[in-house]
Amino acid sequence: MALVAPVGLTHFLLLGTALFCLGLYGVFVKRNAIALLMGIELMLNAVNINLIAFNKFIAPANFTGQVFSIFVIVVAAAEVAVGLALVISIYRDRATTSVDDLDWLKW
Repeated sequence: MALVAPVGLTHFLLLGTALFCLGLYGVFVKRNAIALLMGIELMLNAVNINLIAFNKFIAPANFTGQVFSIFVIVVAAAEVAVGLALVISIYRDRATTSVDDLDWLKW
């Protein structure tokens, strides 16, 4: 019978770090606007994991981490709504979602 180590704060922080790095990679490398939004969402979810993990292991009696996490989810939902509306509007005008082609503000 194998001994199973309990899942600690370090495990959650490593998971959050991995998700954040994956999202950061998506933001820096991808040239598609939808992929950029997905990378930002991954980074926000990593922050949520860290907030809830810190709350669970440092102050389990308080609900501060959960409240901040709900705040982040609301901000993420608003970001998705505005971001997708902008992407659809740009796609209708330019027929592309590539970030490299969005240069009409350059002089």
